[in-house]
Amino acid sequence: MDPRIEQHAEVIVEHSTKVEADDNVRIVAPSAAEDLVVALAEKLGEKGANPAYHLRSQRASRAYMRAADEDSFSLAEHRLAEMEETDVVVIVRGDENTKETSDVDPEKVQAASKAGKPISEARMETRWVGTQYPAPGNAQDAEMSTDAYESFVWDAVNKDWDAQREHQEQMVEILDPADEVRIVSGETTDIRMSVDGMVTANDYGELNLPGGEVYTAPRPESVEGEVLFDMPLMAQGREIQDAHLVFEDGEVVEYSAAKNEDVLGAVLDTDEGARRLGELGIGMNRDIDRFTYNMLFDEKMGDTVHMAVGKAIEHTVPDGEPLNESATHMDMIVDMSENSFIEVDGEIVQRNGTFRFEDGFDGE
Repeated sequence: MDPRIEQHAEVIVEHSTKVEADDNVRIVAPSAAEDLVVALAEKLGEKGANPAYHLRSQRASRAYMRAADEDSFSLAEHRLAEMEETDVVVIVRGDENTKETSDVDPEKVQAASKAGKPISEARMETRWVGTQYPAPGNAQDAEMSTDAYESFVWDAVNKDWDAQREHQEQMVEILDPADEVRIVSGETTDIRMSVDGMVTANDYGELNLPGGEVYTAPRPESVEGEVLFDMPLMAQGREIQDAHLVFEDGEVVEYSAAKNEDVLGAVLDTDEGARRLGELGIGMNRDIDRFTYNMLFDEKMGDTVHMAVGKAIEHTVPDGEPLNESATHMDMIVDMSENSFIEVDGEIVQRNGTFRFEDGFDGE
């Protein structure tokens, strides 16, 4: 077996989820990622943990959603019961065809998302991680050979996470005590939001692998301005290009997209919370140096900022502070490499992708 796969499994078990003896571990993975599942099984056996294996099939999901009436979507109690008995969840992505669900009605996809919300919430109570196996479909989306994509994925995953944590902590120390954040990029993005009282989190490969971002939750009613997400994103198996949102009093009041605007609209219409921001994130993983149409990687890319409409991440919102609730959480990315800056409480802390604690920073 490729030693990089074994290292990937070790990072998941030892670093991301810290599996212990007798833990009930739920592994959800596609057939394309069988080698990683095998490596995980060996590590879990050494730990004395109890694995359960679940096939993740986009083809099966497509078949079900196309055949079923969306009014019949409901919570499967047996899935919730299983989650409540689980200590650790490992979710592995890896696609043969990343467009498998592209011909499913977007409203059905959102209905299924709503039905699964209690299960997602129960998962958040476990030690969990989502990660990527370098499958051919993802390599094709990234316009890379399979070999090159494998190197890209494992360079981003199998790294010194203690050093990455220390690097990112410098941004946490800036953002955590802050009141207002302003993001400016070119002539198309100028947006302000308050993060006063919210918690800034340091993602160094625990919940998401790869990690590589610093993130927090805006106060939902505070977001003002406009933002052009100039990097594409995939939603419901379809590519959205140049999503443009205008916020007033924290809510999206105008939206447009150069491609698949109807999909963007369907996401924003999921529920009331889908028209508000639930996350502000800053990409800081320099080993992710190219766009690959995979948000697990793209949102961590250096020289980027991402914002998510929908559900806020609960550990970024202290008790008593406003928590944006939604059945959706969709990340969208702004390129900050040129003609851009991040301003925190009136002080520029990043310009053109370079932070003030890095060589080459120009604060003027």
